[in-house]
Amino acid sequence: MPNSGEKMLGINTEFYFQSILKHAHSHRDHYDLILVSGDLVQEPCRSSYQRIRDQLESYRTECICLPGNHDDDSLMLKILNSESISCGKQRLFDHWQLLCLNSRIPGQPGGYLAEDELAFLESKLKSRPDLFAIVAVHHHCLPTESDWLDTMIITNSSRLFEVLESYPQVKAVITGHIHQEMDITIQSVRVLATPSTCFQFKPNCRDFTLDTSMPGYRVIELFPNGRIFTQVQRLPGRLMELDNQSPGY
Repeated sequence: MPNSGEKMLGINTEFYFQSILKHAHSHRDHYDLILVSGDLVQEPCRSSYQRIRDQLESYRTECICLPGNHDDDSLMLKILNSESISCGKQRLFDHWQLLCLNSRIPGQPGGYLAEDELAFLESKLKSRPDLFAIVAVHHHCLPTESDWLDTMIITNSSRLFEVLESYPQVKAVITGHIHQEMDITIQSVRVLATPSTCFQFKPNCRDFTLDTSMPGYRVIELFPNGRIFTQVQRLPGRLMELDNQSPGY
């Protein structure tokens, strides 16, 4: 939110963002990368991105931030731009590469992959066939079975899978946006979505519905042979302060 301590749907979103970072780093000594998968802010402003940057920098772990439909790309590029934090589109590891796509449509909640995003993806996959690959994007690319959420799916997600079909080194697509877990394999590609660091959306609902499940994050381990091991971790308890009567946000 624009000011520290502000709440949305009864939730102090900044408090839980900080709690997630503490929880993750208390359970593991080292991470190679933090991927923040979009919708960093509710109302884009300089102070919100600065507070996010300060929190992330305190852990001294490299971080890549994706733009979501609530974000401002240009403001993110200006503020989330330090030695350890960026909005980078490619990250190379010993046996893997991470490719980050922008699915944001300015002024709209839904997602779309422009041709230059798909061309970037294909060029990087073509140039490094020796590396296994993960693709990261904010909006979901497979239906969630929640009608209201699926109005915001990447509208040309079939084009994404057309590209991926030609590159068997792609092992997973990571998405944000849906505030719930997903782990589905399609065309030998694992599609992974992760709980939000604030409130969650209840699965399989026709209309906007909140869930009292706690905020969470996903830990992903990448192996030299292309294998992926991943688990979702959540804060303990139930999200009791949630305003469950809200018709939306």
